[in-house]
Amino acid sequence: MKSDPKTLIGCTVGEGIGASGTWRAVPQADRLRIVAWAVWVAVATVAFGQPLIRLMLHAAQSDLYSYIPLVPLVVGYLLFIRPGSVETAYRTSVGGTVILVGTCVAALTAGTAWRGSLSVNDGFALIALAYVSVVAAGGFLFLGSKWMAAAAFPLAFMIFLVPLPDAAVYWLERASVLASADVSASFFRMTGTPLVRNSEVFMLPGIVLTVAQECSGIRSSWVLFITSLLASHLFLASPWRKFVLVAFVIPLAIVRNAFRILIIGLLCVHVGPHMLNSVVHRHGGPFFFALSLGPLFLFLMWLRRQER
Repeated sequence: MKSDPKTLIGCTVGEGIGASGTWRAVPQADRLRIVAWAVWVAVATVAFGQPLIRLMLHAAQSDLYSYIPLVPLVVGYLLFIRPGSVETAYRTSVGGTVILVGTCVAALTAGTAWRGSLSVNDGFALIALAYVSVVAAGGFLFLGSKWMAAAAFPLAFMIFLVPLPDAAVYWLERASVLASADVSASFFRMTGTPLVRNSEVFMLPGIVLTVAQECSGIRSSWVLFITSLLASHLFLASPWRKFVLVAFVIPLAIVRNAFRILIIGLLCVHVGPHMLNSVVHRHGGPFFFALSLGPLFLFLMWLRRQER
């Protein structure tokens, strides 16, 4: 009787057969393809070794990109827990391979041609995009489009290895500053605090506050967005509920940032202007980020109950 092969990469332990039994159940030709892709990934990692190491060092020194070293671990975990669902022989997908290899070549060419005018961050973004593209190209080459479609989320999650371009960061910061200023102005009025506002400048009793780019909360908002993507993938099945959870992050991040501005403003009004140099202002980001996790996971639990 012919065995029912399960995908090894991202398999769940079957009915008592264990991981080694699952591996033996995969036809030899498919096992060779899996090994070939693993070798492809290893060779690509070695080839990009130096720029990847510099990227990790850059991320470790950045508040915005400190999550990047965790991305490969998350991708590996998501592939490991993914149920084996492709019960067919692997086949090469020429179209996907060509497109992604072309993306890799284009990113490397752009990085070389614009080397003198690119910022350090944008240079790393092109290198990381080239690496992610070549790894995914190997998946299409050795495992095929059906397997890639089944593993779409874990492999798409690799895009978070790519730092946001400087232009995107600037745009997100400006959008967050403007939205947070609007909401925080409403909060000040709700508390009865006298306020005269000129765009991002708030004139409060005894102090003038400016909602600057550094007050955008983009770092914690970006991590909150990534967290919502992971949570929706792991705990929700309905596509529209996944979308609702991720979309919920946008107003949540704005309200969280506006609440932080409100707290700092009230401290300056009622305690003193020196509170601008307090821990709440300078290092309060992680605390307010932790506060925003509560509503996110409560909403996730509600969506999960509705799904059941």
